[in-house]
Amino acid sequence: MATKLEQLLTNLQAALGAKISKQTVALGEITLECAVADYLPVCLLLRDDLNLKFEQLIDLCGVDYQAYGNDGSGEAAYSGARYAVVCHFLSVSLNQRVRLRVFATDTEFPVLPTLVEVWSAANWFEREAFDLFGIMFENHPDLRRLLTDYGFVGHPFRKDFPMIGNVEMRYDPEQQRVIYQPVTIDERNNVPRVIRNEGAHHG
Repeated sequence: MATKLEQLLTNLQAALGAKISKQTVALGEITLECAVADYLPVCLLLRDDLNLKFEQLIDLCGVDYQAYGNDGSGEAAYSGARYAVVCHFLSVSLNQRVRLRVFATDTEFPVLPTLVEVWSAANWFEREAFDLFGIMFENHPDLRRLLTDYGFVGHPFRKDFPMIGNVEMRYDPEQQRVIYQPVTIDERNNVPRVIRNEGAHHG
């Protein structure tokens, strides 16, 4: 008799077929990948297929794969698309979970269809991914920043975003309002220069 995970894998393959471009099983969890063009059709099948019934979108987040797997040797270990969205789905009725990852094809302007019409919970998750990673969601009803300030410049979870930011805000007593200006803080290296050997005996 097939295990629950094997049965879910069989059901996913039966429902999605060639729309799955990659699948992995690790730590008792299934991760699927599909092309951007298949993203919405796959999500609708995950929700509506009677053997899947993923009624809940638990999480949706952006990922920046720039320098992914880089060991510091200078050689790039990863050469795929830079930005992806990862979704976690739960079927309450069938007690099963699945993860779906979709890569945006355009690095300069990463864009995916919105899932708001499929799961309303996608609204704020997608706004967060837009705010922090700059990933656009086509047909989203209200795609604006969620966590950063209105005057914020850039997307702070991108790997190439400077640690000290691009702008700083302060209260100007003469103008009696908050103003934004370029960062004036000197960039510093926060990596300690000396690593002590705690096990060494000091005489």
